Amino acid sequence: MAITKLIPLVLAALLAGPIDAPTPAPAQQHWAWPLSPKPSVRRTFDPPDKPWLSGHRGVDLGAEHDGGLVTTGAAVTSPADGVVTFAGVVVDRPVLTIDHGGGLRSSFEPVTSELKPGDHVAKGDTIGTVAAASGSGHCPGTCLHWGVRRGEEYINPLGLVQDLRPSILLPLD
Repeated sequence: MAITKLIPLVLAALLAGPIDAPTPAPAQQHWAWPLSPKPSVRRTFDPPDKPWLSGHRGVDLGAEHDGGLVTTGAAVTSPADGVVTFAGVVVDRPVLTIDHGGGLRSSFEPVTSELKPGDHVAKGDTIGTVAAASGSGHCPGTCLHWGVRRGEEYINPLGLVQDLRPSILLPLD
């Protein structure tokens, strides 16, 4: 093989990284955004280095049509099929948690809901409405905080609704 044909192959291999390097999984096509239309991300996922440290264990979502803010009373929908495992108040905010199976659980706050533990929900079902932010809300105005756990570890919810893998440019020839 001529060296000029080998260079693009070597370059592509170098750009791809080591073979054993973990690649973030592509978006799960069976999950959907919990707000419609597709919301803006007001605050990104920023997990702490240690479980007891402060950090942001989910994403804060807003709506583009309202200056980037979600309005109180906006419908929140289930991003995937599941079973409600918690509906109540944590500290000063109403929270709803759904077990989606496979070790994945979503939590939403502040969300008021008529659902109760044991209720089944399907992807796209309205699960509640965005509640007014109380004293310790961390969004300017109102937002929806969406957290997802796999087992006891928080994961980035955006990886379930969009592809977070980095783009890699490869040679044309």
